[in-house]
Formats: sequence, structure tokens, C-alpha cells
Amino acid sequence: MRKKVIAGNWKMNKNAVEAENYINELKELVKDSTNEVVVCVPFIALCKAINAAKETNIKIGAQNMHFEEKGAYTGEISPKMLRDIGVEYVIIGHSERREYFNESDETVNKKLKSAFEYGLKPILCVGETLTQREEGITKAWVTNQVRLALDGLTNEQIGNTIIAYEPIWAIGTGKTASSEDANEVIRWIREEIKNICREVAENVIIQYGGSVKSENAKELFEMSDIDGGLVGGASLIAEEFAKIVNY
Repeated sequence: MRKKVIAGNWKMNKNAVEAENYINELKELVKDSTNEVVVCVPFIALCKAINAAKETNIKIGAQNMHFEEKGAYTGEISPKMLRDIGVEYVIIGHSERREYFNESDETVNKKLKSAFEYGLKPILCVGETLTQREEGITKAWVTNQVRLALDGLTNEQIGNTIIAYEPIWAIGTGKTASSEDANEVIRWIREEIKNICREVAENVIIQYGGSVKSENAKELFEMSDIDGGLVGGASLIAEEFAKIVNY
């Protein structure tokens, strides 16, 4: 039985003090959860969040990283820097990074390899636009993203990659893929992983993301292939995020 991983992605929201207060509130609300609870906060809030989450079941993640350890990359944060302060998870290849900051399948692949090199647990994001869905190329598009992202990873690394399927048209729009549609795409992703490395495919955690909220979490997370969620706006309120974690 695969473990459910419920991760919150705050995006560019909350300062360090707000992050600390949030974690202090959340820890009491999710302390009895058997699911993996992850909160991905802005860089400036990481240290406060990590300190607040000590001796709790809450894990802290970053929302991005560079693939190099150090160098002349103004404004970037390296995987070594993240690991040194106690970050455990990192989101890689979110659609907003791909769209607004020109991240490619090649850079996503480099970041995955670098995350594993420095002991970080990556959450790899894949997903299609509304146009791509309407054109009927969702399966080809998403499975190709998965194949390119995992290229050159070891079997063990593939098995430890969390994949978040996020239909781009459902992120922050209030629209949600039906539980059946989401499960179908996630099943396609798992089949693609079997083509790459059959030995680990059934163990790979594949989340759904895209306007996940407390009202639809139970229906989504109880589908056969959905192993939790990557939660955006609903993760900004501790009580709402806790309801999702405790679905």
C-alpha cells in the first residue's frame, strides 16, 4: 500500500513570521495523521518553518532550486544550501516555473538528478494545458514529460520520485479534473514508469494537483492510483489544509 503524501505549495505567499505561526497552528491539527504532511514555503520562510516543525510530523519543502551546487547564478538557491538548513522536499518543474521562467524538460531532468545527489526528495510536476486536452494529446504530452524528466535516473531514484499530475487548466482556476479523469491520467503515468522501470512502478507516489480542497479531497484521494495531492491556495489556511490532510 502506497503512503498518501499531502503537500502544500504556498507559492509566493507568507513571510517568515506568518510561516512560523502557521506551522504552530497546523501541527496540532495534523498530529494524528498517518499521511505524509509536507509544506513547501518561500525561501525566506524556510528556516522559521523548519524550526517550528521540529519534533512534529510536518516536513518542510522548497518550491524550486538550481541544479548547480554553487556558482555565478544570481538570485538562485542550490540543493546543498537547502539540505544544509534541513529542507527535505523540493518541488521541481511546476507549470508556473515552466511557463513564466522558461524551465525546460532538460533543466527539470538536471534538477531531479541534483536533488537526489544532495539527499532531497523531489516532487516532479507534469501536466497539460486546456488546449492540449481539447486536442486529445494529454496522454502523449504528460507521459513524454515523465520520460524526459526521469531520463538517466537510477531505478532507486525513479522509485523515490514523487510525481504530481497537475492539469494546468485546473491550477488556481477553481476547476478540477473529475476524479475519474485524474485517476486515468495518473494510471497512464504509472504505465509509462513501468515501461522505464517495471520493478519500481507500483511504488512510485503520484499525486493530483489542481484546485484540491477539503470538499473534493476524499473523492480524489480514494481513487485507485491517486496517492495524495499537491495543494495550492487551499494550503494557505492551516485549518483548511488540515481538513485535506485528514480527509
